[in-house]
Order: sequence, then C-alpha cells, then structure tokens
Amino acid sequence: MPLRNVQLGTDTVLTHPDLVNLYGCSIGDGTKIGPFVEIQKNCHVGVRCKISSHTFICEGVTIEDEVFVGHGVMFTNELFPRACTPEGALKTEVDWSVVPTRIRRGASIGSNATIICGTTVGRFALVGAGAVVTRDVPDYAIVAGVPAKVVGDVRDRENTPTSATEMAAP
Repeated sequence: MPLRNVQLGTDTVLTHPDLVNLYGCSIGDGTKIGPFVEIQKNCHVGVRCKISSHTFICEGVTIEDEVFVGHGVMFTNELFPRACTPEGALKTEVDWSVVPTRIRRGASIGSNATIICGTTVGRFALVGAGAVVTRDVPDYAIVAGVPAKVVGDVRDRENTPTSATEMAAP
C-alpha cells in the first residue's frame, strides 16, 4: 500500500489498502476509498466522502465534505499538457502548471466522468455518468453530456436532501 506523507482522518476506510495509492494528500474523517484509487500530493478530500474504485485524483484537486465520486472518474490538472518543452527536452515537474479544481460540498460525480482542471462543481450538483465537465457547474445543477450541459436541478428531483439546511435554499 503506497501511503506516503498522507494525513488520514479517523474512521477513514480503505476497502483494499494494498490497492490504493495515496501520497502527500489529506483525507477527512469517515471517508471511504475504493480499490485502484490514486490521490496525488496537494489534494484534499473532505469528511464523509465516497471515492469509488479506479478513480484518479491528481494534484491540485480539492473535494469538500460529503462528496460522492463514482467509479473511474478522472481529474486533470494541466490545460495544455505536453511531454516535451518547446526545445524538445522531456518536461519535468518544474515545467508543469497545476490548475486547481474544486468539488463543492455534497456534489455527486457519476462513473467515468472527466473533470477538466480549473472548474468548480457546485454544492449538491450532480454530474452524469460519462460527462466531460469543461466549465463551472452551478450549485444544485444536474449536468450531462460531452461537453457537460445543465439538464436539470436536483431540487426538482430529490425527496430526501443530503442536508435539509443546505438544500433548502441557495
């Protein structure tokens, strides 16, 4: 189990700890992380989150509390990635520009979604399976497609809110 310089909260569950790669990140209390998940340095995952199997959370991603991340979700952290510099040398860490991404409290991201860096997924928003998020997602929005577009509002579809005080009004 590659766990290097990781701050794990109390009651954090790694369902298969030998199949998880965590380094230089912090994971909040009560969060559950599935197998084949990688969470890189300078990431923060909040409390009571669920990170499903085969998910990649790269440097620069902040996931707030009570977020659901489905299977195989991919995050990016560079808008214009290249293997080499303009001079032809292989890029190193100092050549990369990490662009931060934020997933706000209570959001849900469906399986196989891709979240392009520099975006924010709003509070209690729902990203459909397979969607590609290329711009900010408003609070409570349901987005789907490639690129992801607003197709609804979770407040019109959910009978039991995650948190009554949070879901009542924006």
